[in-house]
Amino acid sequence: MKISTKGRYALRLMLDLAINDAGEPVRIRDIAARQEISEKYLEQIIAVLNKAGFVRSVRGPQGGYHLMREPGEYTVGMILRLTEGSLAPVACLEGDVNYCERQEGCVTLRLWQMLNQAVSDVVDRVTLADLVEWHEQKSADYVI
Repeated sequence: MKISTKGRYALRLMLDLAINDAGEPVRIRDIAARQEISEKYLEQIIAVLNKAGFVRSVRGPQGGYHLMREPGEYTVGMILRLTEGSLAPVACLEGDVNYCERQEGCVTLRLWQMLNQAVSDVVDRVTLADLVEWHEQKSADYVI
């Protein structure tokens, strides 16, 4: 499994919103500058997040975006699955039902299930609030 730039950037965008939302909407232009990501690419990603109800847009000259919920209510898994789709390591585990005709005799299926569960356990446990805390810890490490 490899997380695409879309998934990684969506996570960075959400983290930036969580860190920089001081009551005022956060502008895409500012996020793009801080994260060194194309504004156009972020606009595509924010549209997906907005449609899913993860963020709320505020129109106008002082407009921008806010998180719809508290950072602790978003898991990394929620954000990645929205932008990436399934996080399953193999196609036969992508849906609720495994339709692979080889599954009965597949020796590696158990391995893929274990890997899938391990990934899910991590991304579904870590929240955006955890990432904010990690960011603050890392920032404190560099203060002289």
